[in-house]
Amino acid sequence: MEPIIIVLIILVVLVFIALIKTIQVIPQASAAIVERFGRYTRTLNAGLNIVVPFIDSIRNRIDLREQVVPFPPQPVITQDNLVVNIDTVIYYQVTDARAATYEVASYIQAIEQLTVTTLRNIIGGMDLERTLTSREEINAALRGVLDEATGKWGIRVNRVELKAIEPPTSIQDSMEKQMRADRDKRAAILQAEGTRQSQILTAEGEKQSSILRAEGEAKAAALRAEGEAQAIRTVFESIHAGDPDQKLLSYQYLQMLPKIAEGDANKLWIVPSEIGDALKGLGGALGNFNPTGGGGPLTKSTTPPRQAPPID
Repeated sequence: MEPIIIVLIILVVLVFIALIKTIQVIPQASAAIVERFGRYTRTLNAGLNIVVPFIDSIRNRIDLREQVVPFPPQPVITQDNLVVNIDTVIYYQVTDARAATYEVASYIQAIEQLTVTTLRNIIGGMDLERTLTSREEINAALRGVLDEATGKWGIRVNRVELKAIEPPTSIQDSMEKQMRADRDKRAAILQAEGTRQSQILTAEGEKQSSILRAEGEAKAAALRAEGEAQAIRTVFESIHAGDPDQKLLSYQYLQMLPKIAEGDANKLWIVPSEIGDALKGLGGALGNFNPTGGGGPLTKSTTPPRQAPPID
């Protein structure tokens, strides 16, 4: 009985193993390659699949989702013989599990080498300045070449991105100096423009101030002249209204002579010729004045007048 039990246990284990090998569960977005006696039979899709145990075998399980593979920096020579290091990132997706398994030994390594060679061909036709400013152009050219080459491998390249483009250290120092010089130049231009605008505004302000000051002075002069004219007109009208005679005018003229001679700067006093007429008029007025109240003329003095000393 014991050998029979051992045989039964062995049969149960074999049946269990056969069931495990018969039922294959494939996850979503995955595929499996089935070979029968080493030859491709079919591709298992997501879900529950039945295979022949001990005859069919699973060769490879492939993830059908989009994959992201970063590649290490690669030295590339530009058209002007400068070496730059470029980091790339490839976004790809397996569309045919059978082709990805049998058409290429390692599609990751194949994509990497193809990316390096294509990148060197593209960058070799560009100078450094164009390389630094043409990322979109390089990405599009690289993606076109990779997508065409990897199509027969059952792989679709969705995107290619350049992570970084690092020029040589000496070139980086030169670029930094150039950028610093450009910033200093722009700052100097902006400062000069600000100074220019400030001077223009200052000049405009001074011009407007001078114009307003001149207009104010002109108006003030006009008002002063108008006031003086009005005063003269008033004095003239008052004089004519009072009807002054020659005697009053002569007396007022004599009163103004001391004011004419006032001042420390008057070293020489010139007697005007009109003083004789004023003295005559004043003398006539005094000749008709009688201090005794009689109103008659003054009596002439019998004392002869003194002769004035001769003027040297």
